[in-house]
Formats: sequence, C-alpha cells, structure tokens
Amino acid sequence: MFWGLSSALDLYEEYLKAFKLKDEPDAEAAEQQPKALNILICGGADPRHVIKTLAKRYTHVGKPKLKIYLLDACVEIIARNMLLLGLALEPAESFSLVCKTHLFMDIYGNSLLRPSSHHYVAAKARTLLNMICDEEQLQRLAPMLNIEALKYKERDGLEMAFSYWQPQQQVYDIQRYWEQRVRALLGPRYDHREGAFDWDLSMTLKSREAQQICSQEYRYWRESGVAFVFPEYEHCKPNKTLAAGLVRNGRNFLHRGYVGDIQTGPFCGFGLRSSEERLHNSVHGDNDYRATDITERNLLEFFHELQTQTVYEHDKDISRRYGSTKLLMTPLLTHNECDANESQLRYDKPWLPVPDVEVHFISPMEIRELQSGAPRWQNHFDVAFFAYNYYTFLSKEFFGALREQSLFVLETKLLTVERSEHIKKFEATAKELLKSAGLRPCINYQAINAKNMQLRYKKTPGGAGDDVDEFPEEPEEVKEKDIDEMGDYETRKQIEEIQDKQTMQSNEKEMLEINQDEPQRKGLIIEEIIDKIQEVPRKEMKGTTIELTKDNLMIGNAKKIDQIKYKTEKLEEIQDGTQRQALIIEEITDKIKEIPKKVANEKEAAIQEIKKGQQIELIIDDSLKEEYETEKLDVQYRVKEEGLLIREITNEAAKLTVQDKDEQEPKELDSSQQSDGSEMEFHDALSEEPLDD
Repeated sequence: MFWGLSSALDLYEEYLKAFKLKDEPDAEAAEQQPKALNILICGGADPRHVIKTLAKRYTHVGKPKLKIYLLDACVEIIARNMLLLGLALEPAESFSLVCKTHLFMDIYGNSLLRPSSHHYVAAKARTLLNMICDEEQLQRLAPMLNIEALKYKERDGLEMAFSYWQPQQQVYDIQRYWEQRVRALLGPRYDHREGAFDWDLSMTLKSREAQQICSQEYRYWRESGVAFVFPEYEHCKPNKTLAAGLVRNGRNFLHRGYVGDIQTGPFCGFGLRSSEERLHNSVHGDNDYRATDITERNLLEFFHELQTQTVYEHDKDISRRYGSTKLLMTPLLTHNECDANESQLRYDKPWLPVPDVEVHFISPMEIRELQSGAPRWQNHFDVAFFAYNYYTFLSKEFFGALREQSLFVLETKLLTVERSEHIKKFEATAKELLKSAGLRPCINYQAINAKNMQLRYKKTPGGAGDDVDEFPEEPEEVKEKDIDEMGDYETRKQIEEIQDKQTMQSNEKEMLEINQDEPQRKGLIIEEIIDKIQEVPRKEMKGTTIELTKDNLMIGNAKKIDQIKYKTEKLEEIQDGTQRQALIIEEITDKIKEIPKKVANEKEAAIQEIKKGQQIELIIDDSLKEEYETEKLDVQYRVKEEGLLIREITNEAAKLTVQDKDEQEPKELDSSQQSDGSEMEFHDALSEEPLDD
C-alpha cells in the first residue's frame, strides 16, 4: 500500500521503446518524437516512476512537455507522495547527496525513523500544509505541483495528515500495530515465524526476480518493519507517514493503525537492479551487496541527476559489502515525541526546477469515472501505469481514455508471496482483457516463458483486431525476427540464454520420446550405435558443432553425459582442427533414432552380455551403475561421481568400429594393470591406433 511491487520505470523511455521511436537530434527523428505526453500513474503508491522519469529526462534529445497524473485511493498516500517528491527535489544546499538518500530511505521504508528524519518530516509537513492552503506559496515553492483536481474533502484530508505528523502527546505505536498484523497473518505459526519468513524469501521471492534481497535484512524487516539499516544509525521514532484512515477526535486523531504490506517489503522499487553489475555478485547464494545497498546506489544516481543534469559516477567506497555480513541488531526503543519544537530547521526553500513538467494529483473518485469511460477523459493519456491491486477497476471502457498511439503498463503479482497458480491466473486474465480491448503486446509473451514484473501493451492507430495484433504461437523456440522486438526490453545475453534453454528442452523431449515405448530400457548399447556410426557420412566441421573427442590430451575438457545433455561452454577448446578425429554427436543421435527397440527377451540377453564384458551400455540412470559394471578393464567404462567421461566411451567405440564383430572378445590384462586404477594406464591398455578418415 505504501510502496510499489515493481521496479521504477522511465515512462518516457518506455514509450519510445514501445513504438521504436528514435531519440536522435536529426530532423527525421525529431518529427517522430511527441511534443507532449500525458502520463497516468494509477495506484503507484509511491513516486518512484516520477522520480526516475524526471531524473533521466536530461538523457533524451527530445524533451516533450510532461503532464503526470497521480491517482491513489488513500489521501494519506497522496500526502506521503508529496513529502517524498519534495524531498527528492530538495535543493542541494539543504542536504548532501548521501544525507538526502539516507533520509529518503528512512521515510520510504522504515517503520521507525532516526530523530533527524522525524524532525524533517514534522518541519516539511508544516511547509506542505502552507502550500495546499495558500496558492501563492504553492507557486513560489513548487510551481510544478497542481492540486486543482482534488476536492475540498481531500484537501481537508491532506491538512489532517500534515497536522498528525507534528510532534504531540499521542504516540503512534507502530511496533504494536506491526506485531498485531504479523500475529494475525501467521496465526499458530507465529512462534516459528523466522522459518516462515525464510520460506517466503528463499522459496518464493528469490525465484521471482528478487534474488538481491538478503535473508538478514528481509527477516529483520518482517520482524520489526525496519527495512533499510546502517550500523551508525539508531531508529527510535515512529514513522507517522504510514498511518492511514485519519479522523479527528477533538485534539487527538483516530486511525486504522498500520494497514500496509508486511510480506514483500519496500525493496522492489529501487533495490532489485542496478546499472553496475558488480553490485549483483553472488557466491553460493550469498550476495555481496544487500537490496539496501542497491537502493542507496540507485537513489544517489537519481538525486545527482536531478541536481546536476549530468551522468553520475558512483564512488565504490560508499557502498558497503554487508550482503553476507551478520549485523548486530540492537533492541528498538520508541522515544517520546515531545522533543521537537518550532525553533528546529525550516525546509521551505523552492524545489529544484524541472522545466515543462507538471505533476497533477487527482481525486480518488476519478477512478470510477475512468472505469465508466467518462467523456472528459476520453483520448487523453499517452502512457498509463496500473498497479496490480487496482486491476479490479480496469474495464474495456477505461481504454477509451488512451490515445490512438499509447502505452499501457500493468504491474503483475510476481513479487507477492501468493501461490504460482494465482499469479499465472492473474496474468492470463489480464492478457485476455487487454487483447479484447484491442491492445497488442510490446513483446512476444507467448514465445518467451519469462517472469514478468510488468506487462507492456500498446494501442496503435486503427484499433487492430485479434488476427493482426496477436503474435503467432511459437512455444518451442524464439525466432530471429522476434529478437528485434524483444531487444528493446531484454538484453541480448538474456535472449541467448532463453534460446539455449528452449533448444535443450526440445532436444531432451525428442530423445526421451525414443525410449517412451520401453520405459524399462535405461541405456543405448554401444554395439547398436557403432553399427550405425559406420554408415555416417563425413561432414565438414561447423563453428557450433560439439564433438566427442578421443584425444587423451584433452581430458580436462571432456564433458559428462547427464540425462542426454551433450552441452559444453568451451566449444573452441574441444573442436578438432584440420583433421576429423571424432564423431559428431548430432550424427550419432540421428542414427540412434533408427535403431529398433529390443523386445524383453532380447534385453535380458543383452544385459547378460554386458555383465560378461561383451558389450558396453551408455547409462543415463545413476541408480543402475552397479547392475551394468564389469570387471574386465579393456571394456569397462569408469563411472565417476559426475557421470561417464566422454573420452572413455569414444575410445571404446573407436576400437569396436575397426574390429570385426566376431573379434570383439576382450583381452585379458595382467594383475598389475588390473590393480592400478590410474586413468593414464587404463587408457594405455585400451588405446589403439586412431581411426583414419
């Protein structure tokens, strides 16, 4: 409720990507760029999209006039958004960059504040109260803000929130409210809550694009509500910006306690991804840096760009590697609030100027008007962002508020701890609604089986129909023509990984179908393979071909056979040079498909021959290692812990290809060779002259 569950977006950049508009200074690109954009953020819960859009504005050649409309259902969230946006645009003389960043993190995601943060909230609330009550003050301090669309009832709610944030005798007991929520959620599991917290993080969130969140910071937040912790700070003041449902009761206030998120955390908006890859280093699942450190680095970048309009260069000494460090957490204490007075600092300086940008706060009642397709909102917005918890307000009539060329971004439930079935059902239902409304996806969601934090759909001129908009179904592979469409939203490396994974899955499925008629058969007999190998024509080597090498010098590069996965990451190190010295796997597997299945009695005879050492079988089931072992070294393959070494198999296969079938009787080795288990003597006993082409 008080923070979003998706990463911050530069909405103007997303618009350019969706329609592939060039952001260049030449005349042709300038004609394509829009002159003005109206952006709707419905249920954003925080100003993360606004902050990033304004911070990255200087990077674009075209700078259209932006009108950003913020719609939230709770007046207290509107007041909180004003406070956080005012802090982000605080002039440089008020705070240093690091101080401003830590202050923002404190107010944004901690249930308890530092005393200095508490004093800032109280002082800034008085300034905001003057701004909403005095139009001249509003124009002097923050001319970019527009509250004309707010009704008087909502302005009274803002006045109530800013007044409640002042120091007073009535204490906002956030620790008690937090514990009540956690007890109600966990029920009888409360006494074992640390296990429940670890399960939600390790088994749910980390598999849903939240790998950067560390166990210690997540468990501490679930226990206390304090998300962003630094060793030098003490958190002791209640964060009153998290209060909701305020009502005056004489000189005091009634409220609904704490009704926000207690399962995911405030780490998603700024703390999951960064432009510096080194911050995402992880060893055995332990991150070098916490989501707190990623949040700090991203906010430093945004605030620097807002102040200077220049590229930010991060000082590595600022980010501390606490990802795998267990910090000593002292007990949290709540102090009396009556220690702030009118003589404390005032924060009433004009906000940083952002030319040609307006931020409109609109009434929560407008959500009903948009849902019903009110005429005054028709054909009004170029970009719309919808939070997942506002999905119930979406309707076909709502999309009438989007212009002919517009972008729609829907936040999904990916970063919640709901069951996977619920998340998939939510996405499927949303896609059906967007499709029926005439929108088309910006990327091919059918071809890429990825986890989506947001769904991006666009509305194009002419209201395209289903046959025109829908991507063709390609469940098994990603074609090259789709890469250009996806490249705007996914890195090239991610696309290649997806293609490799889908190709591997396709190969595994194809190979498993070979043996599905006879599930008791656990391997392929080499005698059958090599009979077909002799018929394989020689082919020229290709750059992407993986070979089974029988060169003893390349033992370090031999890869294991593991569930029919013939894959290696070091292609250049095991490929043959000018001469062909091995058999290409794809040729072998093509011939394997032609081998007829053996009936049950033939299989039993084959097993007896294997046990006698007359045949060798490629085992793909580790449970059958003992059954197919033989004591004769000249035909024995060694079963290592990691699987069968390709080099050992191909040595024997090469030997059998040059021998007559009647002359495949194994040679007896002396006792010294049998007792010595070294790999080199083993292969010396088996190796013969290499097979010539």
